[in-house]
Amino acid sequence: MRIYKVGGAVRDRLLGKPVTDIDWVVVGATTEEMLAKGFRPVGADFPVFLHPKSGEEYALARTERKSGRGYGGFTFHASPEVTLEEDLIRRDLTINAMAEDDQQNLTDPYHGQRDLDARLLRHVSPAFAEDPLRVLRVARFAARYAELGFTVAPETLELMRELTESGELEALTAERSWKEISRALMEDQPQVFIQVLRDCDALKVLMPEVDALFGIPQPEAHHPEIDTGVHTLSVLEQAARHQQPLTVRWACLLHDLGKGLTPEEEWPRHIAHEHRGLKLIKAVNERFKAPKDCQELALLVGQYHTHGHRALELKPSTLLELLQSFDVYRRPQRFEEFIAACEMDARGRKGLEQRSYPQADYLRGAANAARSVAVQPLLEKGFKGPALGEAIKRERLKALKAYKGAASA
Repeated sequence: MRIYKVGGAVRDRLLGKPVTDIDWVVVGATTEEMLAKGFRPVGADFPVFLHPKSGEEYALARTERKSGRGYGGFTFHASPEVTLEEDLIRRDLTINAMAEDDQQNLTDPYHGQRDLDARLLRHVSPAFAEDPLRVLRVARFAARYAELGFTVAPETLELMRELTESGELEALTAERSWKEISRALMEDQPQVFIQVLRDCDALKVLMPEVDALFGIPQPEAHHPEIDTGVHTLSVLEQAARHQQPLTVRWACLLHDLGKGLTPEEEWPRHIAHEHRGLKLIKAVNERFKAPKDCQELALLVGQYHTHGHRALELKPSTLLELLQSFDVYRRPQRFEEFIAACEMDARGRKGLEQRSYPQADYLRGAANAARSVAVQPLLEKGFKGPALGEAIKRERLKALKAYKGAASA
């Protein structure tokens, strides 16, 4: 029995990055031997065990063979005869196909260290094209390591393109896709993830609504970058730069989908794109079964982001409707995330990344003014039921008028 550290732990140590999760592969062992040493079995499809003390995962060396469509369409073979090199060749990228023993002696049969030095994401073998999830994984690694200068090797990008054209991407489940998408959006450069998907034609399969934005012009006076797709990538980049949560990043990606439906004769203006985009945002939300908080914020940002930009011009009654739509009284955090998404949208424009966004503090002040209305005095006056609701609304409107007046003074 020989035990090796494999995959990401080896890769990140060589890159000088912190190692968090460690995967181990066991060569020359049987299930019975693992059980005899106190390991606990957890793998349903192939032999994976938890270490009796550390709880880390140890997998028996295995080979795999394509047997059906999609991410799960494989049969596995694990036995003491499977070599370390045979186990490593089934992995996706050369930089993930290295192993080291307890003395840190490196086993690198597919030249992963060479590709680390060359800053290349390269597939290990043609079997790469058997697993559609790898298209998303490679794009995610590109987003993670873009700051180090990594790019996707041309031949790997071509394989990703072939995988896309084969129709295999459509066999991915919503859950698997969302897991990769959500992880990619939380990388340091999530816009690279979207760009790589576009480069291999996968974006138009996975998110045709986002892909459709590229090449659609916007008014240069407001959007010096002009192209709506380029703007979307810039907004996503700003969201990562400002360390926004997943909800905000997802909303940033989808906020302008309605511009993809603007008739060409109306370009570069996009009147009512906010409302047109709602059905597209809903479709993308449902396709990937995004978490409820991500779905809700994306729809609200899609519908109201231009309200956010025009906050200082809004009538008190419109401002009140906006606050009511977000339920700022019970869900203050959601309104904060809306403000953040609006600010990222404003900063995601060429040359305007550092421009201040006074609308943010103005909207926070408006929310505080509306929240400051006390309900108890109205109850003491005898208001109840629908009449109480109307009275609260009148008082909040009065508070917002006072707030707007003070802000304008």
